[in-house]
Amino acid sequence: MLKSRSRSPCRLLSRCLRRGNLGSILLAFSVLFALSWLLHAAHLLHVTRFVMHLQHPAQPDMDEFNLDRGIERAESERILSGQRCVHPVLNPDDPSIMQYYSKESPVDCSANMEDWVYVTNGTFRISRHARRLYGKITCEYAPLVRRDDFSARHAPHVKPMLDGTPLQADFFKVACVSASGKKYMNIHSGVAWNPAVHERLRRYYEGLAEGTLGMTPSERTGPSQAAEPLGEGDGDGVSHPSSPSAPQGLNLSVFMFGFDSLSRMAWTRLLPKTRRYFLGELGGVEMGGYNIVGDGTPAALLPILTGKLEEELPEARRGFQGATPVDNHPWVWRDFARRGYVTAHAEDMPHVGTFQLRMLGFKEQPTDHHMRTFYLAADRMYSHNPPLCLGSTPRHVNFMHWFRDLFDMYRPYPKFFFGFHSEMSHDYNNKVQALDDDLVAFLTDLEQRGHLNSTLLVLMADHGARYDYIRATAQGKLEERMPYFSFRFPPWFREKHPDIVRNMEINSKRLTTPFDVHETFMEVLNYTGSGMADLSKRGVSLFKEIPKERTCSQAHVTPHWCACLEWQRVNQTEPLVLQAVQTAIDTINGYTLTQRTQCTALSLLEVTRSARYVPNSHDRSREEVVLKYKHSNRPDSPGETPAPPPTVELYQVSFKTSPGQGHFEVTCSRDLASGIFSVAGSDISRINKYGSQASCIQESFPHLRPYCYCKA
Repeated sequence: MLKSRSRSPCRLLSRCLRRGNLGSILLAFSVLFALSWLLHAAHLLHVTRFVMHLQHPAQPDMDEFNLDRGIERAESERILSGQRCVHPVLNPDDPSIMQYYSKESPVDCSANMEDWVYVTNGTFRISRHARRLYGKITCEYAPLVRRDDFSARHAPHVKPMLDGTPLQADFFKVACVSASGKKYMNIHSGVAWNPAVHERLRRYYEGLAEGTLGMTPSERTGPSQAAEPLGEGDGDGVSHPSSPSAPQGLNLSVFMFGFDSLSRMAWTRLLPKTRRYFLGELGGVEMGGYNIVGDGTPAALLPILTGKLEEELPEARRGFQGATPVDNHPWVWRDFARRGYVTAHAEDMPHVGTFQLRMLGFKEQPTDHHMRTFYLAADRMYSHNPPLCLGSTPRHVNFMHWFRDLFDMYRPYPKFFFGFHSEMSHDYNNKVQALDDDLVAFLTDLEQRGHLNSTLLVLMADHGARYDYIRATAQGKLEERMPYFSFRFPPWFREKHPDIVRNMEINSKRLTTPFDVHETFMEVLNYTGSGMADLSKRGVSLFKEIPKERTCSQAHVTPHWCACLEWQRVNQTEPLVLQAVQTAIDTINGYTLTQRTQCTALSLLEVTRSARYVPNSHDRSREEVVLKYKHSNRPDSPGETPAPPPTVELYQVSFKTSPGQGHFEVTCSRDLASGIFSVAGSDISRINKYGSQASCIQESFPHLRPYCYCKA
């Protein structure tokens, strides 16, 4: 972690008194006064919280008071720094969280027969070790090609497939038999030479303007070569040309590698070796104020990859009239492809794909290389392998190796790669610790091969845990809203652009969102300078300094998702709390009303937590904190409502429903003049798993799954 450079107030006071002049003495007394005022404010805050606790007894979470201490620390920092939004200081080892932690061993696939086949440099290889063990090996090769976003097919088989033969496709099935009669069958991934992609890149760089930008990658010897000497320390002993530079760009590749459901605290708990290597050896920067803007993975990734919310994009949800595949969304990788970048995208759980689970997916393959085809076929082979293994290779290692092969295949060219791994963290993120060593090895390998020397490396997650035990705690609620996000620049970039690096380090303490990440990627292509960010814009580049006055409202984060708002606990039996809960249940039942023949109307089982939001003196205004959002009939979208007047207060209630014990967390807005509660679709969170409860509408109306309990 970056160490604070701020001087101790006591040390500053002592130094001023030793100097003895009038100015120094006045400064000393000013420091004394500020310190005493801060301590007094903190004391009043603590006393106020204690009195509030007596008036409203704590609800049954173990971590309420630990969380209060973190909020108090954030409040003190807000008072001292003048920063509008300061996230709570959470403890990664909080007892309420650690009671659900258990140690996971690394994934061991060595008990499986060693893989006979592997891929290197786009060629099919048969293991020498396998040939020594079993004699002559003959293989039949079946390339896997995309049929659509939901199925793959075999291309014509090749038999025999000889050792050293170039791949016809990135993914393939192989069946081999040895002279001794031993058999081997598996599915493999690699990166085949793609003539269409290489031709597109060749034409792009030959077609650029005169000068260094007009040269092909093999001819380029301009200033960027000094900035990013890829021939040095790349691990293979071969000198390689530098990446071609795009006009007005920063000459950086982008590699974003992420995990499902990992908060910043969970990353600290579960991936300590990766974090230590990333911060210490690579010099990465963690975004301590990163805040989600909606529920689930699409709400986390669409703003990054398109710059827009889901409801701002063409309708793509299954079961909706006029819905179309997501091809027409303004995908960021298309902007990079137009500027001579190679593009790749991979997710490892096709049945819960971000753009396929409740959307219609892609009609055409979205990037130059796309791993979904592999996983559609691999999913059916997992039952023939030990848990989390594919042959003798851990499945997550295979995922990482595919990106390594992509970097190797396209070494001279700039790249935009995005890998999103879910299997080890989607359902229960405790398992992800089993890949900590492998992730360090992967990043180390990329660094030693020289690939990170021209790359903006982004390690990230979409959100924290959304379900079950951890999410049911008070800290878990905040962790969901504060996922891990971090950036790492190459050493040469730090020297060439110290202003950008400085701004990124400042912004690591400021409120940031997925919209900002999108703008940052756009700045890689079209850099407009460092300077100060414009808070009138929803998304701002992280290469610019974000003013400390930024609020959740300015960043378009609704109160339901804003982690820097301070909620006051209230008694669960208060009439207004019960009224808010009933409004929330009525809203949920309204979503399933048209499917009442299949979905049961829900009723209240119990209230588990309740809180009221009261803006403090550091909020600019109630209108600014309560985001302008309009009512929407889309229960899974961040809907919008007219800006409420100053007479609005917010209630956040958690409750369970019957039948099925669905657990919900809802933010309700109450107009004090009329006393009427209202709920927006984006402000309803289902915080426990629904499993097969919604199987009756799973395919036809997948957006209703959190709210539907199917009738028998």
